[in-house]
Amino acid sequence: MKYYRPTDKKEDRLAFGVYPTVSLADARAKHEEAKKLMAQGIDPKAGKKGTASPSNITHNFEHTAREWHASNKRWSERHRQTVLRSLEQYIFPQIGKLDITTLRTSQLLAPIKAIDDEGKHNIAQRLQQRVTAIMRYAVQNDILETNPASDMAGTLSTVKSRHHPALPHEALPDFLSRLSAYRGRLLTKIAVELALLTFVRSSELRFARWQEIDLENAVWKIPATRQPIKGVRFSERGMKMKTDHLVPLSRQAVLLINALQELSGNCEVMFPSDHNSAKVMSENTVNKALRAMGYNTQTDVCGHGFRTMARGAMGESGLWSDDAIESVKPYRKKQRPCLVYPHIQASGRTAADDAVVGGLSGC
Repeated sequence: MKYYRPTDKKEDRLAFGVYPTVSLADARAKHEEAKKLMAQGIDPKAGKKGTASPSNITHNFEHTAREWHASNKRWSERHRQTVLRSLEQYIFPQIGKLDITTLRTSQLLAPIKAIDDEGKHNIAQRLQQRVTAIMRYAVQNDILETNPASDMAGTLSTVKSRHHPALPHEALPDFLSRLSAYRGRLLTKIAVELALLTFVRSSELRFARWQEIDLENAVWKIPATRQPIKGVRFSERGMKMKTDHLVPLSRQAVLLINALQELSGNCEVMFPSDHNSAKVMSENTVNKALRAMGYNTQTDVCGHGFRTMARGAMGESGLWSDDAIESVKPYRKKQRPCLVYPHIQASGRTAADDAVVGGLSGC
């Protein structure tokens, strides 16, 4: 049988045996099986090594993958479900029943490359990472001697980083004028202003609870996780880095929160929905307000872009070190080595907030 290998499109040949040792019926059956493997993006010649009955395979890929999945005790339940669901949807149907000890790089890559070719580049990248981790787990547990998934590196499309649009410093006076003229819901206006002043993420703002605010000490303590709100998706989200985080409140932020108390102080959440005070405002509320102010949230500015704007304004002021600036935007240590925010720096950040906002507003 002449065919083209799925991985490199090069011509190859596959023999099913010699007649009459192999009957025509057996040859036809093997030919159909090879066609099925090719339809799945698997090289039938590579697949020949994994032809043992699944019941006789001690370590098939799916079994080992589930062991690897169960071994990751530190994952959140949501992440555990996301990882397993991706494997069940994209990987197990293709190679799950194959003997992991005979799997070749081309077999591991085939289902992932098929997803990448569909334009689902982010999904493909994550699948590659997970399959590589599964095979590494197999090596660490003496199931394999080497990791064939390591050679998948560099085979997928490069994923371009998505940068959230943000206004340049010189455009901020006009932004503040438009915000002042905004005639939408007052609670929404305060949400936009507070996002600009505190640089927090959308979920950190939307799911904020009054019990997190300490106006006496001008501090907002965002917890690692929050008590879920029934019927509100992701309402348990706190800090993205899963650690408590202190957000010192500038004078302007304290004034806004005082005004907000008049609107929602009797609710558990700071930013309730206008339809149901037990729930929170929509994730699109801030961006919808920005569009009402005349901005394109795809190209001009979006809610998340306030974090970029704040960093730029503080950097241009020349008053703060890079470490102090980055401390207001916590990331994982492996991404930003100097971003741990010591609690003792609270007064320094508050001064930074006041200075930056004062400069923007002309106060």
